[in-house]
Amino acid sequence: MSRLYSPEHQWIDAQANPAVVGITPHAQETLGDVVFVDLPAVGAVFAAGSVACVVESVKAAADVFMPASGEVVEVNEALRADPSLVNTDPLEAGWFFKVKLSDPSELSRLLGEQGYQSLLG
Repeated sequence: MSRLYSPEHQWIDAQANPAVVGITPHAQETLGDVVFVDLPAVGAVFAAGSVACVVESVKAAADVFMPASGEVVEVNEALRADPSLVNTDPLEAGWFFKVKLSDPSELSRLLGEQGYQSLLG
């Protein structure tokens, strides 16, 4: 999987069709134990940078921002029953939603693996 990362700690696998979105391990570690994910509605359309959903943990609630504009075409229903998937496997089983990108050129604003690791310090 080839992921790109936002400075707000979301990842997107834009090579998948549709693209897959989730939060990074860093975001998950910062949040702590995830207890609820308020997933977006299938069919919802979001602009890049807008809030697509909310993740709640024992520590805090955090907005999940859309890494690139598009329409949500599927959500990870498994998170409704077991939000801890975000803790145990944030890059695979803990994905949040799939999106049909409306402007793939927006992906150029995101970070590759090295750029994201540099951001983390």
